[in-house]
Amino acid sequence: MTDLAPHELRILVAVDEERSFTAAATRLETTQSAVSHAVRACERKLGAVLFDRGRHGARPTDAGARAVAYARRILRLLDAMGPEVRGAGADGPLTGTLRIAAFRSAAAHLLPPVLARLAERHPGLATHVRIVREIGRGSAGEVADGRADLGLATLDAGGPPPVPGLVAVRLYEESYALAHPQGHPAPRELPLVDWDENCGSYTRDWWQRQDWIPPATVDVEDDTVALSLVAQGLGMAIMPRTALLGAPSGLAVADLGPCPPSRSVGYVTTPELAGTAAVRAVIRELREVRLPAGLAPARPAASARPPAAGSPSTPAQPPAAGPSSTASRSLRNSPASASSV
Repeated sequence: MTDLAPHELRILVAVDEERSFTAAATRLETTQSAVSHAVRACERKLGAVLFDRGRHGARPTDAGARAVAYARRILRLLDAMGPEVRGAGADGPLTGTLRIAAFRSAAAHLLPPVLARLAERHPGLATHVRIVREIGRGSAGEVADGRADLGLATLDAGGPPPVPGLVAVRLYEESYALAHPQGHPAPRELPLVDWDENCGSYTRDWWQRQDWIPPATVDVEDDTVALSLVAQGLGMAIMPRTALLGAPSGLAVADLGPCPPSRSVGYVTTPELAGTAAVRAVIRELREVRLPAGLAPARPAASARPPAAGSPSTPAQPPAAGPSSTASRSLRNSPASASSV
């Protein structure tokens, strides 16, 4: 018998998050021995050691990390089961909680109107937004690990989801541009202020073909810090368009030529959550949102077919669309002034 009961799943999640059997017991209002017994029972049923025990508490093994990810996703479905069953066939206001993971610029410039529309249409639906650095597994990893119901993630155009097993749909494309101090006569000769999240596969080939980009003199983890340094005259930076929206004064933006690097941004979710009412509602708002300047709607893959209504496995694809007047505006409408290199 390998079935795990819901209370066992909650114990696995609590131990993972608290990194301690004792702290997990306190959180769940039970005893440390009950937690230890439950974890041993889970390990016996699954046939793997889930946590390394030691002086520094409990740390998940590789098998334990996978088990906890499944536990979170199963518990999330159990939470959604009641509202989904009670609301079957209904199209009224939603209640409950929706968890979204997103990288900073998407959260700042794409999510606010989406969340405003959700709050207007579904005032009983609480939304929790988690800001995630788009490095490694990024926001897609938050979804795969059960910490988020939907993520806004960078996607390889035409490629598989960034984390296997997820549903991924592209929403928009954005190119990269050169940010430099306003009025500088030769911005390409400035030192490079590099942002850690610039090293994705969508830009790597372009970077390798350039012979004018110097080694980085400053490495930063936050795009707003990179732009602030550039605005103070400390160098230049190559950044995606959303990161340049609302750029500080003293910053100018220049195109990188006819074939600049670009990236696709879209949503990711799990197949089982894709059909839930709350996730469908946020996907609907994401597809209808007015894109900020400099972004172009993504075209769905030629093989994509709209799913049947209410399909639990694949969410609706965004409609095919060419660049609209909104999406094709240049950044001269933003606080960062456009210039030529």
